[in-house]
Amino acid sequence: MRPEREGGGEAGELADAVRRLDDPLSDPLPGQHPSPWFRTAQEEPQAEPQRPEPEPEWYDPDGYATDWYGGAQGPSEAAPASSSAPAPGRPAPAPAPAPAPEPAFIPVRDDETVALRTADTRLALEPEPPVATGGRAERRKAAKRGGRRHAGAAPAEEETAADARPLSRVEARRAAKAAKPGAGVIASRAIGEVFITLGVLMLLFVTYQLWWSNIRAHNLAGSARDHLEDDWANGKGKPGTFEPGQGFAILYIPKLDVVVPIAEGISKTKVLDKGMVGHYDKDSIPTAMPDAKTGNFSLAGHRNTHGEPFRYINRLEPGDPIVVETQDKYYVYKMSSRLNQTPPSNTSVIDPIPTGSGFTKPGRYITLTTCTPEFTSTYRMIVWGKMVEERPRSKGKPDALVE
Repeated sequence: MRPEREGGGEAGELADAVRRLDDPLSDPLPGQHPSPWFRTAQEEPQAEPQRPEPEPEWYDPDGYATDWYGGAQGPSEAAPASSSAPAPGRPAPAPAPAPAPEPAFIPVRDDETVALRTADTRLALEPEPPVATGGRAERRKAAKRGGRRHAGAAPAEEETAADARPLSRVEARRAAKAAKPGAGVIASRAIGEVFITLGVLMLLFVTYQLWWSNIRAHNLAGSARDHLEDDWANGKGKPGTFEPGQGFAILYIPKLDVVVPIAEGISKTKVLDKGMVGHYDKDSIPTAMPDAKTGNFSLAGHRNTHGEPFRYINRLEPGDPIVVETQDKYYVYKMSSRLNQTPPSNTSVIDPIPTGSGFTKPGRYITLTTCTPEFTSTYRMIVWGKMVEERPRSKGKPDALVE
């Protein structure tokens, strides 16, 4: 209800205006304007005629045209109203044509931010396949194009389906035969395994030669020295001839910190490989013993591996002491000269008057021989010395050992 103003004429005009209005709360009749609260997005509210009289501030005649979710449509959006109200009894002017419907809202596709999609959103994002309007052949082509919109995924799906299919016996045999390695692959694998095995064996051999052989030789030489000293203390040993491999003296080289037993013979397995120094005896090239009045007391030892007692004899300088201890005496020699390299066949270096030593007459000499260069046996290195002191063990150690 709206308030009526005084005066019959105004009341009649107001009644006619009210009768011409559609009730927005009632269901529309066929052919009439539908209710604005249930209109579609394409439909727009029709413009209303301008009311001749001002309305109270509390009533909004265009309130039904408010878009509750998008904002109000002001009077400026509606068709312009007539400047004056129509006379009573006269028909209302024809409404202005409705504006063209706006296109339907299509959401922006954003696969990175949109977590869920409704059915309407998916329909808006994915265009539907075209509808074939021709004959049967055109409809088949359209259906085929619509079913293969994702052309990139079709081959993968077909391949997956083919892989899932069980193989026949012939196909299974062919697949098993193709999976077996060929003769070339087997041969290359065998050769590779052989090389790996040889490499491991060589590594083990080098480790044995450079590390384990020295440890073992030092243990054997130390045991032989202790056994020899015990025999001397018990009076079992006697100067004279000795059996091959039998220890009879101890060699000291103070500058090189060498203390090693001396055994009879130069056998590699019985003497040298056990970390001891060998004396050239009658079975090889006979040389004099330390207690001989004249002669050349000649010794041989390893320069590398198996205890390597002569590894650094190249560091000896003239005047450096070399001491030999026997059961009853100490024999002190002074280094006099060195021959850095000579063939193994040159046996004249251990003669009673050694060739190349600088000695010119008989005397009491000592000769040390070893292999050179290091880790090879191509040549021999020779070191000579001359006896300078003979001291009984009862008088104590010589000055060369005390210092």
